Amino acid sequence: MPRSWSRRGLAHDASAVMAEAEGIVMARSHIAEARREAEALCADLPWLTTGQAEDLTRHYVDRRIDLTRQMLRTTVRRADELRREYEARYAEVHGALLRRHVAWASGLLACATGINGALWLFTR
Repeated sequence: MPRSWSRRGLAHDASAVMAEAEGIVMARSHIAEARREAEALCADLPWLTTGQAEDLTRHYVDRRIDLTRQMLRTTVRRADELRREYEARYAEVHGALLRRHVAWASGLLACATGINGALWLFTR
């Protein structure tokens, strides 16, 4: 194993390979499902010639893949928008909480200092 590789790097590479493999399996499964649907459609249209059935199947699968790509792009885009919105809201809430904690800590420190000063004056 080369020195430049780390366990963390290997784990990241392995998870990337697994994610890619999963994507390939899912894509092939989706294509096979679209092909089965197209073949079922062609079976319901017995007057189609073999060439017409093949053209319809090919067109159906291509259209289905295009629609799936479009849906995935839309989903990824929306997920990215939501992530940005949530990150902005989190930063806003985090900042507000931090300001409140600082204000409370400052108030407590001021009270403790005042009480300490008052006690020092009374004990003199």
